[in-house]
Amino acid sequence: MSKKLVAYFSASGSTAKLAQTLAAAADAALYEIKPEVPYERRDLNWMDKKARSTVEMQDPGCRPALADAAAPVADADVVFLGFPIWWYREPSIIDSFLDAYDFGGKTIVPFFTSGGSQLGEGQARIEALAKDAKVLSGKRFSARASEKELRDWIAGLNL
Repeated sequence: MSKKLVAYFSASGSTAKLAQTLAAAADAALYEIKPEVPYERRDLNWMDKKARSTVEMQDPGCRPALADAAAPVADADVVFLGFPIWWYREPSIIDSFLDAYDFGGKTIVPFFTSGGSQLGEGQARIEALAKDAKVLSGKRFSARASEKELRDWIAGLNL
C-alpha cells in the first residue's frame, strides 16, 4: 500500500476544504503549502494588472518564497497536489513547491478548484517541473465534492 500525501495551496479556503475531504477519502497525510508572505484579498484581484497574483502569473519564472520546507514529500509515494486555477494554470507558489522537493519516482495527482476554468498549460508545466515523477492528468472538483465522489475518483486512478 502506498503512502499518500495531499499537499495543497488555498488562497480563499475553497481548495482547503476540498483537500481536507480528499485527505480523508485517500487516508492521506495533509500539508498546506503556504507562501512566506501570505496573499491578502487585494493581491488576488485578477482584474488589477498590478495585483500581486497578476504580476506573478505574468512571469513564468516567478517563484514566491515558501513559508517552510517541512512538507513530508520524502515519506510519500503518491502526492495529490491541490490548488485553485489562476490564469488557466497552477499558481506560481505551486511552482515554488515543485522546485523545492525531489519528486523522483513519485506519482503526482493534480486536483484543482475553479469556477469553470480547466488546467490549460498547467498540466505540461507541472510535468516539466516534476521531471522524474509520473504526473497523472489533473482534475477539477467543486470545493463541496463529497468523500464518496473523491473515493470513486481515487479508485479509478489505479494507484
